[in-house]
Amino acid sequence: MTGTTTPAPLEHAAGWTAVARCVRQHSLFWLVAANTVGVLLALDLLWPDVGDQLAPFTYGRWIPLHLNWQLYGWCSLPLVGVLMRWIGNGPNSIGSRLYRIAIWAWTFALAAGGISWLAGMTSGKIFLDWHGWARPLLSTAMALLWLALAQQFWTQRHALKPTQRVFQALLLLALFFVSPAIFWASGREVYPSVNPDSGGATGASLLASTLGITAIYGLLPIMLRHPSRSTTSIARRVFWSGLAVSSIACLLIDHGHASHHSIGQILGLGLLLGWVPLAWHYFRGFSWTSTAQRWLAAAFAWWVILVISGFLFFLPGISERLKFTNTLVAHAHLALAGLVTCFNGAILNLLNPGQPITRGFRLWQFALALHIAALVCVGWTESRDPGALFLSQGWTQALYGLRLAAGIVMWALSAVWFLNRPQASASND
Repeated sequence: MTGTTTPAPLEHAAGWTAVARCVRQHSLFWLVAANTVGVLLALDLLWPDVGDQLAPFTYGRWIPLHLNWQLYGWCSLPLVGVLMRWIGNGPNSIGSRLYRIAIWAWTFALAAGGISWLAGMTSGKIFLDWHGWARPLLSTAMALLWLALAQQFWTQRHALKPTQRVFQALLLLALFFVSPAIFWASGREVYPSVNPDSGGATGASLLASTLGITAIYGLLPIMLRHPSRSTTSIARRVFWSGLAVSSIACLLIDHGHASHHSIGQILGLGLLLGWVPLAWHYFRGFSWTSTAQRWLAAAFAWWVILVISGFLFFLPGISERLKFTNTLVAHAHLALAGLVTCFNGAILNLLNPGQPITRGFRLWQFALALHIAALVCVGWTESRDPGALFLSQGWTQALYGLRLAAGIVMWALSAVWFLNRPQASASND
């Protein structure tokens, strides 16, 4: 990933600047909010008396806020910004207002959802906790966003190239079903909170979800209209052909209640080991800004660790030992705080180059490494000696304390990014 340039200009630059700043601030706000809850949960694990003092707002009531604010806030809004950047030729004055209204509606849904979860109102299904009066909130926000995107597409459709017009229309058609799908899947009557027929994630399910994320990331430089080098056409064909082959392989693997002892499940998941160099070659075909380039490099570094550790943790003998320990928590943070956060840092820098996220870049990576290392150390031993964890022995308290300290650093950095104002030039710290 070499070269320094800026994304292709938008037709309505003034309208886009306001939208980009709105996306940035709301994305980072939810990162700060979710990290605040994360620090509170880490405090509760280290000193359980903290939870007693906060009753009835116990650990079980706080955890949906941490998970959902990360997923639907920090993980989602930068990608929403990419959609807004791609649809049409950039928002005109009406589109800019509609986009900002949709973002505020999204934030209202997450805030109101947080109130409902703290009150104990939840479906009981992880990441689909929307229940009772809060159930239609996110679906409504998604519907408003879809209407804003559709309005921009329709008013600017004649200015688009034929291929752009077709792809944008198809994407909008697919996105139309997301809002009702979220509402439907949140219902308690759809499927049980705990599936008695499942022993956990299978190689097929992990492969399918990861290929979906890979496809989304592969579309980013295209949707951002990022300048490409002459080798990009070859890299594109290799990337998308590889994705098609991997998807076919995924379809051929047993789905449902499949054992991680099955050689097919292991080989299927092993396909992901080849995707990091393949995606790296693809991304190197584009010229990136210097501020985005370092975040992308960090994202790929975490991606390497993520796929290798995920494959090893899935293997028979290791999976049984680590599945229900803090090591699995560490793996989740590796994905979110490592891979996703670094990709989102690059996205926000590309969407709004005038307000780059640069401060504390190295410190975030270091704090995250400490955070993950502490959880892995706890998880690796707790399966053999769970009493050491539940009886708060000294070494577990020390590791939980290290995890808390690293979490506080990451929370502080997210707050710095949120409070940062536009600068004439970016620092490279």
